[in-house]
Amino acid sequence: MTIIDYKSAGVDIEAGNLAVAKIKNSVAETFSKNVLTNLGSFGAMYDLKDILSEYNHPVMVQSIDGVGTKTIIARMMNKFDTIGHDLVSSTVNDIIVLGAKPLTLLDYIANDKLIPERVEQIVNGIAAACKENDISLVGGETAEMPGTYLKGEHDLVGVVTGVLEKDKAVLGNNIEPNDIIVSIASSGLHTNGYSLARKLCFDVAGLSIDSHVNDLGMTIGEALLTPHLNYTKPILHLLDQNIEIKCMAHITGGGLLENIPRVLPNTCDAVISKKAIPALPIFSYLNDIGKLSETESYKTFNMGAGLVMILNEKYYSKIEASLMNFPKFQINKIGSIVQGRGNIKLCE
Repeated sequence: MTIIDYKSAGVDIEAGNLAVAKIKNSVAETFSKNVLTNLGSFGAMYDLKDILSEYNHPVMVQSIDGVGTKTIIARMMNKFDTIGHDLVSSTVNDIIVLGAKPLTLLDYIANDKLIPERVEQIVNGIAAACKENDISLVGGETAEMPGTYLKGEHDLVGVVTGVLEKDKAVLGNNIEPNDIIVSIASSGLHTNGYSLARKLCFDVAGLSIDSHVNDLGMTIGEALLTPHLNYTKPILHLLDQNIEIKCMAHITGGGLLENIPRVLPNTCDAVISKKAIPALPIFSYLNDIGKLSETESYKTFNMGAGLVMILNEKYYSKIEASLMNFPKFQINKIGSIVQGRGNIKLCE
């Protein structure tokens, strides 16, 4: 007689326990003194008393995001550590543009079949990025759901929580004509536009994951797995310098054309100079393959601008001087604000 149990239905509890054992130490290394629970607790407890005492009117800021179909590239490469970094960057960047200091991260890893070594790589990447940016990885969930996910599939999602002083929230309330637009360069696609990028590389160009691309100086798999930059340290440093940044935008899905209008008042337009944005080879390569229209490119990819700030021009030299402490982050003046209706205009 065939024995029917949870494992025969596709869920391996022992594999889950092994995965937890493999990640326990790296997760614990991210804990600050404020973390009150260990990995495996039913819920994460985080002591806010000392942190909130530093604020007159503390506001909690949260965001949720995932790595999207970049996980498919990770599977094709059989390399899962960098998408852990991607998860931290994609979530944390979304709250630092509001002026928040990130405190904690919760992760969610779902699979059709739980592979402990894969989970270990992913979580070690998450933990390393959290530790680098003083964020506590307070817990998460690892789910094995055969039938919900196709064979070999996995998903990766995170929730970040931060705090800010209410009257220092960066909301774009005082944007006006003659303000300048400054970008901090991206490292490539980050975590956006991968459905189009995969179609162009593998369907249109007929590449394999390990095809070497001379224009990129690496394989296409390596180029597409380039980690998403985390802007936490340079942005918090700028805010600590009392530089008045009127608003910021993390350039994610929707590119420059969709993300900048999210922070514009309906009385102003943003005029962007395309040639002022650093030209990254990956975008030229993808555009050449697909003969993409300008609108499609700037609406799908970040095109080299990973984060955008709007501010009075008098602060630009101070920003340049402050970011000399962060040499891997390149800043460029890429445009200006004019009277308008909340739109973005591209020019040469």
